[in-house]
Amino acid sequence: MRDWDDAYANSAHVPGSDELPARWAERAAAYRAGLKSFRPDIAYGSGERQRLDLILPDGDSKGLVVFVHGGYWMRFDKSSWTDLAEGARSHGWVVALPSYTLTPAARISEIAAAIASAAAEVSGPIRLAGHSAGGHLVTRMQCDDGRLAPGVYDRIVATLSISGLHDLRPLLKTAMNETLRMDAGEAARESAALHLPRGKSPLTAWVGGGERPEFIRQAELMANIWTGFDVPTRLVIDPGHNHFSVVDGLKDPSSAITRHLLGLV
Repeated sequence: MRDWDDAYANSAHVPGSDELPARWAERAAAYRAGLKSFRPDIAYGSGERQRLDLILPDGDSKGLVVFVHGGYWMRFDKSSWTDLAEGARSHGWVVALPSYTLTPAARISEIAAAIASAAAEVSGPIRLAGHSAGGHLVTRMQCDDGRLAPGVYDRIVATLSISGLHDLRPLLKTAMNETLRMDAGEAARESAALHLPRGKSPLTAWVGGGERPEFIRQAELMANIWTGFDVPTRLVIDPGHNHFSVVDGLKDPSSAITRHLLGLV
């Protein structure tokens, strides 16, 4: 029998991973301290965690990038990831980083990722990015059940799902589902891979070559399925990166992942 807990246990397979959360928080705080234009804690709902930060470029805005953090829908918030905005910000994009209500206080189906509220703050095209559970959330917004108003959806020009989870049914077999509280129906409904795409907005499934095989399978699955519905999809397996290092390139204006996010390739 397959060990599904181990299949999704990223930390257990990355040496020194227990030190990473403190390092992320330090790095992000140092970056925030040096920002010239920063709008923190914009409310997009009544929940305590329903707040987003906007990181502004030095000149005129080219549009909006929304980055949604991961943590298996159970942990972390926007404050650990601010420095990941630098790649897009330096190219002239406003970057929104939302926190969101975590499970078990909210079900996965109830989590709002603040895209509509961020869109109301910034005009122009929208590019979505998310990591792990955040990759699930941004891809889920592209599905055929219309969770975004047409005026917002029509502005989305691309989605980048980094190590995203697109078929949630295997998670029913993990211990973390004691917190997620999904049943079979919710797991199927919230799986982007089991939905039709809402339109033809391009999707990139990006994953580290050194990740757990299950995350590589999930990325391959998403790119493969939506290609069959005429969505322009791209699968990128980024060599040398694990589940945590795979997002580091977003800090670099010239990195491959930043260039894919901004449509520069």
